[in-house]
This record gives sequence, C-alpha cells and structure tokens, in this order.
Amino acid sequence: MTRPKASSQLRHCLEHGKVLLTRHFRDELADEEITFQDAHDVLRLGLIYDEPEQDSNTNEWKYRIEGYEPGGKWMAIIFSFKTIKMVNLITIFSIHSRRRRS
Repeated sequence: MTRPKASSQLRHCLEHGKVLLTRHFRDELADEEITFQDAHDVLRLGLIYDEPEQDSNTNEWKYRIEGYEPGGKWMAIIFSFKTIKMVNLITIFSIHSRRRRS
C-alpha cells in the first residue's frame, strides 16, 4: 500500500473503524507521559515519510507515522492494519532530534 493510501486508510479507521492498542503501546504511552488523545493527534495530523516494512514474524506491513504531540514532542507511532477497518497500534516513541526531510 502506498504511503498516501495508508494515511487515508489510517484516518478512516480513526473515524469509522476500530483502533487496537497493544499492551506495549499502552506501556510506552505511560513511559512517554502522554495520553491516547495526544497520540491520536499524531495519528490524525502526522505524516508517513518512509515506505512500510514487512514484519518477518507476522508478515504484516508495518508503517511509521511521525508528528508533534500537543506538548511539543516529535513522536513516531508504528502501526499495522488488521483489516481495512481495523488498525493495530504497536508502539510509540519520541524522537529527540527531528531529522530533516526533503
């Protein structure tokens, strides 16, 4: 799936589908001291810069979306699609130095 299509499908899942949060994702939210609403803003407004990577264990395509959370931290969220209407949030982490993109 192309990056623009993945972004569109992600946002469709946020509005009309189902969002699954792994235990690891929930643990990392707590470690980063942000709420799900903060992460939701990154999912809604962020960008997918890199091509997806296929997980060798599950064969699922994993995507990475990046953006600022409301408190100003640049965050990355790794996710995959379980179905067309279901997104699985795998992990979230802050990136201390935002790299420049062309």
